[in-house]
Amino acid sequence: MIEKVRNDIIRLRGNKIKFRYNGSRNQIEEFEGIITNCYSYVFIIDLGVSKKSFSYADVLIGNLEVNI
Repeated sequence: MIEKVRNDIIRLRGNKIKFRYNGSRNQIEEFEGIITNCYSYVFIIDLGVSKKSFSYADVLIGNLEVNI
């Protein structure tokens, strides 16, 4: 299952995408960024002024929503 998520993220690399992150204590953060690098367990999102990294498991369990 995580392989499918990883392959989907790799296909989206280089495109500007909207994300919604469900953090701790019901904090929700929405941002746009470009997936720049994909590694074995994590991927990097470039936000312009900063970068964020997330694991493929974050997408799988629903903490990070990817809106194409």
